[in-house]
Amino acid sequence: MPEPSEGGLAHGQDMFAPEKVVALARAKLSLDPVEDGLDEHGLPRQGDHRLPALHVPPLRSAGYRPAAVLIGLVAHVPEVSVILTTRASALKAHPGQIAFPGGKIEADDADPVAAALRETQEEIGLDAGYIEPIGYLDPYLTGSGFLIQPVVARVAPGFKLRIDPREVEGAFEVPLSFLMNADHHELRTREAEGVFRRFYAMPYGERLIWGATAGILRNLYERLYL
Repeated sequence: MPEPSEGGLAHGQDMFAPEKVVALARAKLSLDPVEDGLDEHGLPRQGDHRLPALHVPPLRSAGYRPAAVLIGLVAHVPEVSVILTTRASALKAHPGQIAFPGGKIEADDADPVAAALRETQEEIGLDAGYIEPIGYLDPYLTGSGFLIQPVVARVAPGFKLRIDPREVEGAFEVPLSFLMNADHHELRTREAEGVFRRFYAMPYGERLIWGATAGILRNLYERLYL
């Protein structure tokens, strides 16, 4: 079960009940391929490059590396929560950071949904039988050149996870009401190798949800609640 939510509900006491969240997601999202995710410059509308700041220009289309992640909406009563992971500290890329289950789209994956389900099974052992895909968010381009396709899905409660310690150190849940409260969407700036980047951050207790993960959650907020 998720930890207690910080802050009040942003949209009414029952706005985050499972039936309402799932109905809203089904009404506003689709599993059809996203074809309008590029801006006038041919770049994805969502990504680390979206926030105005000095930054390394993102890769052009030939350099994008496709990936998919699962935004698992766990249908707890009375309130939905979201599954997140803490990446293993031994990983070369983004060790110890908070992320969604997911990873690279492989050549034998039928589509981003298949990739997200496969990676979720491999990382945290969440069986696909508990997962009902609902729709895609906008593709999200990271500063490292990954073009992530977020897959929003309903997750039935009652599952048991099997964590792969080579991939993740653990998994946890955060109330959707906390994540969809704009008061918790902080804008921060960080310098790395002389480059200043702006990014969203969502402090949750002792954990910090930031970077691409927070940016994707912000897109979920914009797609469902704005």
